[in-house]
Amino acid sequence: MSDNDKNLFYLDDLSKYKVASDYSDIRGWEVKDTDKRTIGKIDGLLANKEKKRVVYLDIEVDESLIEEGHEVYNESAGSGTHEFVNKEGENHLIIPIGLVKLDEENKTVLTDEINHSTFAKTRRFSKGADLNRKYEITVFGQYFPDKSVDESHQQGDEFYNREEFKKSDTKN
Repeated sequence: MSDNDKNLFYLDDLSKYKVASDYSDIRGWEVKDTDKRTIGKIDGLLANKEKKRVVYLDIEVDESLIEEGHEVYNESAGSGTHEFVNKEGENHLIIPIGLVKLDEENKTVLTDEINHSTFAKTRRFSKGADLNRKYEITVFGQYFPDKSVDESHQQGDEFYNREEFKKSDTKN
């Protein structure tokens, strides 16, 4: 995928981007779900250059998520459509930045909107993979099955205007 087709970039790959001095660099922090179960650790930050901000956290998932077992995370739309299965080595997933709160004292990232089972069923990817909008829409649908992304918001950067991508200033 060429840089012209990309809408997400790893912060480490953007020389002119860095974590703002008034924010904690949360890479390496543990991520916990609604029930305070460990999901994994923050491995990277994904930024949208048009919005000039981080929109996703790249999480290296905990082994407990992988061991929870396979469940279909994308229902068939009709005959001939196959379910997706996470492959060996696909041990990363993303979470929109607006869905987390920081516990700076314990260096932990918390989400009170997504549980362990949902994370376990979410489509994963290999470390450093280029992520496309189709993957984003799939993950968004898994996290929010009752919210749809209309076609007009599927291609452009206005996709990131949703509440789920707005940085929460709430800290525990």
